[in-house]
Amino acid sequence: MNKNELWQRYQDLLYYHPGLDLYLDISRMRFEDELLDSLKPKFDKAFKDMEALEKGAIANPDENRMVGHYWLRDPDIAPGAEKPEIIATLEAIEEFAAKVHQGTIKPPGAPKFTDILSVGIGGSALGPQFVSEALAPDFPPLNIHFIDNTDPAGIDRVLNRIKNRLSSTLVIVTSKSGGTPETRNGMLEVANFYEHQGLDFPSHAVAITMAGSKMYELQKEQNWLAEFPMFDWVGGRTSQMSAVGLLSSALLGIDIRELLAGAKEMDSATRITEITQNPAALLTLAWYYSGGGKGTKDMVILPYKDSLLLFSRYLQQLVMESLGKEKDLDGNTVYQGIAVYGNKGSTDQHAYVQQLREGVPNFFATFIEVLEDRNGPSIEVETQATSGDFLSGLLQGTRAALYENNRDSVTITVPRVNARIVGALIALYERAVGLYASLVNINAYHQPGVEAGKKAAASVLDLQRQILEAIKQSSAPLSLADLAAKTGAPEEVETVYKIVRHLAANNRGVSLKGDHSQPSSLTVSYK
Repeated sequence: MNKNELWQRYQDLLYYHPGLDLYLDISRMRFEDELLDSLKPKFDKAFKDMEALEKGAIANPDENRMVGHYWLRDPDIAPGAEKPEIIATLEAIEEFAAKVHQGTIKPPGAPKFTDILSVGIGGSALGPQFVSEALAPDFPPLNIHFIDNTDPAGIDRVLNRIKNRLSSTLVIVTSKSGGTPETRNGMLEVANFYEHQGLDFPSHAVAITMAGSKMYELQKEQNWLAEFPMFDWVGGRTSQMSAVGLLSSALLGIDIRELLAGAKEMDSATRITEITQNPAALLTLAWYYSGGGKGTKDMVILPYKDSLLLFSRYLQQLVMESLGKEKDLDGNTVYQGIAVYGNKGSTDQHAYVQQLREGVPNFFATFIEVLEDRNGPSIEVETQATSGDFLSGLLQGTRAALYENNRDSVTITVPRVNARIVGALIALYERAVGLYASLVNINAYHQPGVEAGKKAAASVLDLQRQILEAIKQSSAPLSLADLAAKTGAPEEVETVYKIVRHLAANNRGVSLKGDHSQPSSLTVSYK
């Protein structure tokens, strides 16, 4: 197409939301007009599926669960007892945050809480991390830190950094079941650190969990400072508008009512059953076209604003955990999914944009454009050009350069980064994920692959316990093959080797001797 034709295509396909001042441009996706007509029956079904989901249908059949994250920002549409729970939780969060800010709720050894230590993983960490990075003021009422892994060195690093303020640190532990190993481990590590500093952990601790879970019972038994609910009908990757995300946001001074309002406004826009008038449907159309309904191309997220740096990490879980499925709803093997990665512009133009422009054409880009450069005037760094002008020019130039070399892209434009806009962006992608899942007939709301990984990890730890017992009982060094046989897993020699190597490296009483370049020559004994 020539530039006049592209300009017309841009106008024909442009979506604009006047209330949010948000634009969605899919004109640089090279689909033909006939694609809209061919996909209309699939979209009609997807719109009905989303309507049923919002009314309380069992949208997650594998787990026999409703899917109700849309109710969190509009309790009036919740089908039953969920409405008062949602309202009460929001009010409790606001009241708790206000009392913390005032010093009414305070630690035993300090006049006020100064820091937050958030312990969680997956959706219990990625959402709060993204929103805090995007929206926290420059000088928030409390500073926030995250433990989002079971890496001992990483845990030590975080705890050592806040050691001098530990007595004024509020610990938020988030786990739906209370049994997620990474979160449980983090909680135990933090509690131990508090104890060694002579501090009472429960008087600093807040739980976000389901009623009746292991963590619920633990916090009750130990008399933690507070507890906020997680709901059975909200999955981790769609939990940012629940206590999981709202509590830390409120404590940071972020306007959580505006976050919810932006999401609610976007939800209204994405219920429209006309594809070209629904921004989530247009986004879904672009995804479907690019990957042929099979996810054959990656989604590269390029936000041109530093505060949105973590948006790609947040979307990585939302999109990949939701859409990455082996089986469809009918049990057929389909291998669905869309890979997501990204960083930010214009940093990426000094990193992997070279490959995007000239390398393997296995992606489509999504540019996130923010119109407002900063809150205040800018100097000219060149004649009639500010730093923000350069950022805008780099975005437009990269978009054009990609298109010229047959690389497709979507552009989302927002006026500024604030709570209302961030809420809207989250809601936009949540709905697009739901619509796309319906188009390709998969369950977007379960995660069997994650559960399989957890089970495999548990089996490795069980084997480790057997290995330690076998080594302790042996009067002579054992070969790896003998050790594997003694634990009843003769075919797991490689796993046995990796376990004992790890134990030896961490002074766990295991000695490993022999030629380390030839693992089969090694012998294992107990020190």
